[in-house]
Amino acid sequence: MIKQLFWLGAGIAVGVLVVRKVNQTVQAYSPSNLAGSARESAVGLFDTVKDFVADVREGMAQREAEINAAFDEGVMLDEEWDEPEEWGRPNGATGVRTE
Repeated sequence: MIKQLFWLGAGIAVGVLVVRKVNQTVQAYSPSNLAGSARESAVGLFDTVKDFVADVREGMAQREAEINAAFDEGVMLDEEWDEPEEWGRPNGATGVRTE
């Protein structure tokens, strides 16, 4: 009899846990929760894009300041930069005026 009561209690406990878990899952996939989750995701994405744009603008402003300073000083930026070969020049042009 005690053994049977133990298994009855264990079965009831497992049943309660399963029903609670199923109810939580159903609640998580309800239309209102899905809409809230989508809203939070959209806000997070918007904030990420906004931060990225701010970082790009900051980098552009810094580079513009470097270019303006170099222009004012008459210094050439990126002296080690070479034109990539794949750009090429049409008809063997050298890029130097000979007029």
